[in-house]
Amino acid sequence: MADDLAERLRQICLTLPEVTERPSHGAPTWFVRDKRAFVTLWADGHHDNHFPHLWCASVLETQQELIAADPARFFRPPYVGHRGWTGVRLDGDPDWTEIAELCQDAYHLIASPRRTR
Repeated sequence: MADDLAERLRQICLTLPEVTERPSHGAPTWFVRDKRAFVTLWADGHHDNHFPHLWCASVLETQQELIAADPARFFRPPYVGHRGWTGVRLDGDPDWTEIAELCQDAYHLIASPRRTR
């Protein structure tokens, strides 16, 4: 299952300009210009979240809206949640169209010229 999740995310993330993949903290992570992470996959869970999930860059308001709308699927991840990053559960039957949109939004947030200076 972990390989399947990583492959699905590769298909989404590596189509975006200037994106690279490498492990970060032991997890597959996608970077803009090989510098700034925008998505991390925790296929075997991480800390108290013992289910497959990803973390994606977002703004705090978006994170709060997603969690309020569907707290069973979205959560505030440790370490980066205070900056707005959003956790997305990948167990069950993930909506890959929605996940692609979240990854693209995360990419645009991190790739924004004002954010990369």
